[in-house]
Amino acid sequence: MKENMFDVLMYLFEHYYLDDDTEAGPDRESLHTELLEAGFPPVEISQAFEWLEGLSVQQHQMQVPQTANTIRIYADVETERLSSESRGFLLFLEQMGILPADARERVIERVMALETDDFDLTQLKWVILMVLFNQPGAEAAYAWMEDLVFDSVPGGYLH
Repeated sequence: MKENMFDVLMYLFEHYYLDDDTEAGPDRESLHTELLEAGFPPVEISQAFEWLEGLSVQQHQMQVPQTANTIRIYADVETERLSSESRGFLLFLEQMGILPADARERVIERVMALETDDFDLTQLKWVILMVLFNQPGAEAAYAWMEDLVFDSVPGGYLH
């Protein structure tokens, strides 16, 4: 089974973050054990926990001024990870007011922190969803993005 860190993140997000009934989820050790039992490799589990910790740390450190009519210039390493389609989607969300500049930077930083060679628009949408979920005051943007992500899931996958 070829699982990567993103698969672990998806599992955690779908099973714990999207579950409204979970007030105080299980502790890290319990999650680690459950993920091992689900078949995820220990290295990928540790990397996923580090990625999530980085998400909460970045939330408090990153302040990007929001100014009109500015454009984000991507570094070469970012353009290698983010396709033109993905960069265009980020620009679209920013222009629609769904993704403010500080959240966009947090998304890019978290994308770059993923240890994966294959990264596509679907995965970007999930990273955006995770960032918005963890951003105070972004409930409306999160709801819009959640609809977009779940509406784009092919009907055969949902039961």
